[in-house]
Amino acid sequence: MAKHRRTPAPSRTRIRLATATATAAALTGGLLAVSATSAGAADSVHHPQADFNGDGYGDVAISAGDATVSGKKQAGDIVALYGSASGTTSTKRTTISQDTSGVPGTAETDDGFGWSSAYGDFNHDGFDDLAVSARWEKVGTDVNGGTVAVLWGSASGLSGGTTITDPAVSSHDLWGKALASGDFDGDGKDDLAIGSSSATVHVYKGGTTKSASLGGRYTVRPDIVSGGGTGPLSLFAGDVNGDSRSDLVVNGFETDSDMGYNTNYYVPGSDTGLTTSGAQQLKRGIITGIGDVNGDGFGDIVTGQEWDPDLKNADGSTVTVPGSVTGGQIHITYGSGTGPAAATDISQDTGNVPGGSERGDWFGSELSVGDVNGDGYVDVAVGAAGENLDGVVNAGSVTVLYGSAEGLNTTSGSQFFAQSTAGVPGSDEKDDYFGSEVKLADTNKDGKADLVVGAIGENGSNGALTYLPSDGTKITATGSRSISTSAAGVSTDGSPRFGANAAN
Repeated sequence: MAKHRRTPAPSRTRIRLATATATAAALTGGLLAVSATSAGAADSVHHPQADFNGDGYGDVAISAGDATVSGKKQAGDIVALYGSASGTTSTKRTTISQDTSGVPGTAETDDGFGWSSAYGDFNHDGFDDLAVSARWEKVGTDVNGGTVAVLWGSASGLSGGTTITDPAVSSHDLWGKALASGDFDGDGKDDLAIGSSSATVHVYKGGTTKSASLGGRYTVRPDIVSGGGTGPLSLFAGDVNGDSRSDLVVNGFETDSDMGYNTNYYVPGSDTGLTTSGAQQLKRGIITGIGDVNGDGFGDIVTGQEWDPDLKNADGSTVTVPGSVTGGQIHITYGSGTGPAAATDISQDTGNVPGGSERGDWFGSELSVGDVNGDGYVDVAVGAAGENLDGVVNAGSVTVLYGSAEGLNTTSGSQFFAQSTAGVPGSDEKDDYFGSEVKLADTNKDGKADLVVGAIGENGSNGALTYLPSDGTKITATGSRSISTSAAGVSTDGSPRFGANAAN
């Protein structure tokens, strides 16, 4: 029996459906995390970037989920790029597949190892670890059962791994299709939330060891559709209500809608972990970051809703998705002592935000949060991978919006980057999808977040990364560099799509 696969797109989830019956027209998403993407400034434990080797430089883990490994198509790799005084480079890295020594499993065709990942110090030894799934792995006779492994951090970086065994193989598929790390019970240890095709999220408490001893497990079930290709499409963690416990944002399809519209649910942490008591429905979108953009001590939920208002169903009919706008938008739902509070929306037509809202831009298809200028306000990088520039279709772009006491500043100071921006490596090319992933992390240890951008369509879907450092006040092209698929140690056989998703 052939594995069921959706058409790959530059996406954290590889699907961009606004309703359960709509045809995917847009792309991008990964990595992910949930991810600094998913960490809030007010979070007690889950720090804004990974540090796998404990040297104080922020590290970035990037997927090549469709990479060929040992001749096996779409087996998948993940690449850990270790930070340095020069920021993110290809010289300090570890490229890992299921054929890497010490990693559980074996590289097989269509496994998709690396498409989903999340970092956290799961064994509490001072080094961040990396949870990685192979969501299409065959488990026994269960086609697409999926597997999750934790790759262990150390002074030399990531090495070896331990399987997080699926406790309910027969009740769902796609184990590990969504992952997030956070301290949901406030005990000072990172927990791991794992999604599958079921609406039930399994949470492994901090204390997992290399010998597969687990700190405990429980489940939480938000009000989303279960079964098939549904369940959580993405998971993101951060402290929204300021109680020093991570909360979880779960993305999925509504159960109370005939069309199965996409939505998000806020699930708060507590002394005993995540609980649906106090859960709230949020605005729509796929990718979320949680960070304190207005400096009030509460994590704010930033979500991208990239699709246009009129999407096509499989039968050719048109559906209008509630709350959507042409070209895409992001929603900022401000945190408070009682959880999510007031919300505001930003598109490329808002204030002096660069560019303009055009059909198929996919503004908000990816985003990441981090403090670029060290002023204590979290800033947001927003991908628009479908942006057309000077007639070049799907060249892609990234906008950086800066935090302030009033929230994200849409009046002045915003930045716009494409491969045609002076100093940025490369050039605008058809279907590059620059901005198909964005990741803010302090990779050169100067206390300011730098920007890593994925272009999943570069060089015939080989993919590539662009590093754009902070100069202390803003993101700059000075000192930027490109990291190719081959430089990252990933095979260019087939279409590896390096740079699609970053660990959250």
